[in-house]
Amino acid sequence: MYVLTNKQMRDVDRYTIEKLGVPSLTLMERAGIALADEAERLSPTGKIVCVCGGGNNGGDGFVCARILQTRGRVVTTVCFAEKFSDDCLVNKEKWTACGGEILTAFPDQNFALVIDCLFGTGLRGGLEDETACAAAWINEQKTKGAKVLSADIPSGLCGDNGLQKGEGVRADVTVCIGEIKAGVLMADGLDCSGEIKRADIGITLPEKDYAQLLDRDTVRTILPVRKRNSHKGSYGRAAIVAGSAEYTGAAYLSAAAAACLRTGAGYTTLFLPSDVLPYYLLKDPEVLLKSTNDGGRYAFTQENGAELLAYDTVALGMGMGCSEDVAALVEYLLCHYEGRLLIDADGLNSLARYKKDCLAALFGNKKCGVLLTPHVKEFSRLSGVSVEEVVERGLTAPCDFAAEYGVNVLLKNASSIVTDGVRIALNVTGNSGLAKGGSGDVLSGVIAGLCAQGLSAFDGGRLGAYLVGRAAELAASKQSEYAMTARDVIAELGKAFLELED
Repeated sequence: MYVLTNKQMRDVDRYTIEKLGVPSLTLMERAGIALADEAERLSPTGKIVCVCGGGNNGGDGFVCARILQTRGRVVTTVCFAEKFSDDCLVNKEKWTACGGEILTAFPDQNFALVIDCLFGTGLRGGLEDETACAAAWINEQKTKGAKVLSADIPSGLCGDNGLQKGEGVRADVTVCIGEIKAGVLMADGLDCSGEIKRADIGITLPEKDYAQLLDRDTVRTILPVRKRNSHKGSYGRAAIVAGSAEYTGAAYLSAAAAACLRTGAGYTTLFLPSDVLPYYLLKDPEVLLKSTNDGGRYAFTQENGAELLAYDTVALGMGMGCSEDVAALVEYLLCHYEGRLLIDADGLNSLARYKKDCLAALFGNKKCGVLLTPHVKEFSRLSGVSVEEVVERGLTAPCDFAAEYGVNVLLKNASSIVTDGVRIALNVTGNSGLAKGGSGDVLSGVIAGLCAQGLSAFDGGRLGAYLVGRAAELAASKQSEYAMTARDVIAELGKAFLELED
């Protein structure tokens, strides 16, 4: 399933209308019918009100109201727009011609269903004045028991990044017209959109270069094949370089190694400073332990860097502390390593602090497939783009960075973006239980295990993001999002795999 930005959706609409000759009014009629169908499913009985704006989203609402009325439902509309798009005006007049009621103020009564058709993807900035009052009224109806159905995207939500500035509609169901809009799957969109559905109204995509929503059918095709006639050497060797004396308090630093094993790697070795290593003896007996150097903090040498070159995948940075030594290790591996290299946490922070001015040269000379796994603040440090701008730019910030430096980026957030600079995958599995220490370590371990088995950095990133999110959902069903830990996520990885294999 594809996920489109506002501009992409406008281009697709234009292509369908101008190049393929499908009348815009036909598309609007189909959109209104799709809304009416969902309205009847959501609210089989009771009074319905469509709150319409003056644009094409409002036109969809007037079609929906007319269709519902012909089916015997009690429907009214509210609209206080003064200007209308051509297609909206046509359908507004059709609605009044068949006896439809248009109110210019909100009625003092309760409804079973409110259909939000105020604004679609054309909104710039937040709702203001009357439209903000309209959103507040819709939300008030919801508190009184009404269901709320949004057309295309909840009004007040930005279709590109999911940000809601000020008042905005909180829907029970959002029917995306044509294709899924990025905004319903990102930031505030995850909490405001409710159940997300897609209505196919015959819009044709002229190209396939769109973000893809990761789902079970998509990721199961990436799953590494395991043969009966195999041995541990068949599934690769993964190195996890992590830990420091400052971060020994939690067992999460070995979570990456435990997760790597659970993901199918043949060999997993956890590299730690000597003072830290004893904390992990027998914690995960199947994990090999090796000391990188004396002391409690990683110190780079040619020897401990070279020892990693024999591994199929290397994941580093988790709990290592930000230092020039960590940055030197990353630089060494970029120059000499030929496998798949995952850089997380303090690996990214060390690059941002000590190597930021030479990122182009470092990544330009790399011999390995690179996956960076920052959260938004780490990405901001590395890219020099403010956190606010990263969020504002939605899908484009990590994609532009990946394209500029020739790397893969997995930008971790409530919905995660995986990109190689051309392809974009959006993962929405997971829950708030992942907003705890150790979750990123689990993700790094899972991806390392997948890449050790031969997956590319891009495929390992998108499959790993999906699996960890799905395992978190399974963990929450047992432990709750409040109580679950990173260890609980690891424990559910097996079930997440079984769902893909079924």
